Amino acid sequence: MRAARLMSLLLLLQGRGGMTAAELAKELEVSERTVHRDVLALSEAGIPVYADRGRGGGYRLLDGYRTRLTGLDRAEAEALFLSGVPGALREMGLQEVAATARLKAAAALSPGLRDAPATAAQRFHLDAPGWFAGEKPPPDALAPLARAVWNDRRVATVYKDRLRVLDPYGLVLKAGAWYLAALAPSARAGGGGFLIFRVDRFASAEVLEESFDRDLDFYLAAFWAEQSAGFSRSLLRTRITLRLTERGVRLLRFVADPAALDDALASLQPDGTVQLGVEGVNVAFSQVLRFGPEAEVLDPPELREMIRDAAARMSALYG
Repeated sequence: MRAARLMSLLLLLQGRGGMTAAELAKELEVSERTVHRDVLALSEAGIPVYADRGRGGGYRLLDGYRTRLTGLDRAEAEALFLSGVPGALREMGLQEVAATARLKAAAALSPGLRDAPATAAQRFHLDAPGWFAGEKPPPDALAPLARAVWNDRRVATVYKDRLRVLDPYGLVLKAGAWYLAALAPSARAGGGGFLIFRVDRFASAEVLEESFDRDLDFYLAAFWAEQSAGFSRSLLRTRITLRLTERGVRLLRFVADPAALDDALASLQPDGTVQLGVEGVNVAFSQVLRFGPEAEVLDPPELREMIRDAAARMSALYG
């Protein structure tokens, strides 16, 4: 822990020039007293760090000194590509590795480019969770699963009261919820496929000493896109028939579920009749109301009756 902090302090001084003890303490999230002790340790180790006295002083490295510790190791190189998602890094327990990687990368830049990380952060920020989700602590199983994913190690888990041993391939953050793509070793032997688990439903996850051989043909982004599209389509268990006006046809892409839109447009008839996949009649009711007078329900009768009743009540309400 301290060795990583000493390296970070050294890289900060190399990348930014002089910094006060207060600035270093804030950056490293330690006390100023700790900064003073760390600077003394660097000096005793032969690093030419010295203090500028007086107002506006601080610590700096001897002019021309450059550390050779700027090479990235594998973990830092991988974390660097995730540095734009600080919340996800923090929840996976990778924030320190990513911070060291960013400092090494910044220290390796020429002086004229060392403000690039700061200017990029001023111009782009990714906030993954949806609105009104609130701050939630990460699932307890996330950190060990992340370690297992990064190190290709098997995990022993309890998921929905069932003991499972899994080969964890990748993690996905979707609308504030974490998911694990994994393969059961028994499924691998039997030719079974990958499964998706919601991380907050793991009662426990223990990283095992046993490693697994990763399937190099597995691509997480493509797998997730296929699975999520299939999941969205699987929810559309009910089909309704509408007759749309010309304006209703234009509204269709704003009302229909995205997973149902292509099939709906393919079914569109010259008279405006369209088949629309929905999750159920109650969901369809709220969707059809968004069309207003631009859609007539032809089927099922239950939905047509619900819309007729709503229209009558609205007519009475507005006179």
